[in-house]
Amino acid sequence: MQANPELRIMGLDFGSKTVGVAVSDPLLITAQGIETIERKEENKLRRTLARIEELIEAYHVEEIVLGLPLNMNGTQGPRAEATLAFKDKLERRTGRSVHTWDERLTTVAAEKAMMETGIRRENRKEYSDEMAAVLILQGFLDHRRMRQGEV
Repeated sequence: MQANPELRIMGLDFGSKTVGVAVSDPLLITAQGIETIERKEENKLRRTLARIEELIEAYHVEEIVLGLPLNMNGTQGPRAEATLAFKDKLERRTGRSVHTWDERLTTVAAEKAMMETGIRRENRKEYSDEMAAVLILQGFLDHRRMRQGEV
């Protein structure tokens, strides 16, 4: 499949208080963080979904990858169930395909990456959700390219 140079893939790290957002470059090779959406209340998603829709339009997003927080043994807990419910709402609201991606250890990897780039400990929380979204999307992009034999 040849990538349409205008279309991108969005990566999301869905949390109870924030949603980290990343988008691919037009060639679907790299992921870049774009923002962290602050959520006022855990059960209220209207503003969050509206902001995601704005970003979909602004970045010409064709598909979405949503981090799925599985337990270390691969089972689904309450956070994974909440994420899957969000996935359903996201698909209905945006009309886009939403893929889930195992996000185990992305928070740890995000912390490590921020340490390595010199982001001060007190500033890391500000970037951790966005960085996790980048790692989720980058993992998906790399896997997709390997599966298509492009690597």
